Amino acid sequence: MTSFFDRLSYTDVAKAIDHSLLKPQLDDPSIEAGCKLAARYDVASVCVRPRDVERARDLLSGSSVAVGTVIGFPHGSSRTETKVFESRLALHNGARELDMVIDIGALISGNDRYVQEQIAAVVEVAHAESALVKVILENAYLTDEQKVRGCQLVEAAGADFVKTSTGFAPTGATIEDLRLMRRSVSSKIGVKAAHGIRTLDALLEVLEIGVTRVGATATAAMLDEFKARKAAPPAQPLRPASPATSPQVGRSE
Repeated sequence: MTSFFDRLSYTDVAKAIDHSLLKPQLDDPSIEAGCKLAARYDVASVCVRPRDVERARDLLSGSSVAVGTVIGFPHGSSRTETKVFESRLALHNGARELDMVIDIGALISGNDRYVQEQIAAVVEVAHAESALVKVILENAYLTDEQKVRGCQLVEAAGADFVKTSTGFAPTGATIEDLRLMRRSVSSKIGVKAAHGIRTLDALLEVLEIGVTRVGATATAAMLDEFKARKAAPPAQPLRPASPATSPQVGRSE
């Protein structure tokens, strides 16, 4: 029987990865190196800080790697007008994927209408430019009920993905949360795991349960290991040991 790993191609895995370049201490050479790595491994996108969008756009010109950036990052508490302005500027500068942080406090407070309308305002701007919107719930601060409600609001607002985490909260993606999120939205909505996917086995595990994107910094190590495993010869079944030769009865030594 063919395993999940056997059914995956390199492209299947690489195009599920958003290479993350969001650490505040990254200098300009680090951003350039990260974009070149993303192009070399042909991942889905880079996710860069807003200040780096134009640089990433130029570095990735001619590649199939999309430029993504963050909106309302990392706390999600910016006003709707601010998130919309950030989105317009990012799109103008070359971003084609927006990872927007939900208004966490509004969701926890039960202000669902405000949360949905804010997401929808960003979605309207992005979709007018054929760009994707991924909405970050920041699950570390939410109950399961709030996670489910957040997922439903993301889908109702017309966004393209629901995402676990920013990477700047106490915890990130867990298998339990990802299963919950996958059940809480229709197949029209992607699920992105972020913060904690650092090995190929972890990446394969979340893909197998229906995650469609993964934010990662260990991109090269995971994809190098994937290629190495694919290139390795299949393990041969062990042959049963030959029975020992029976002594020849009556033979003199």
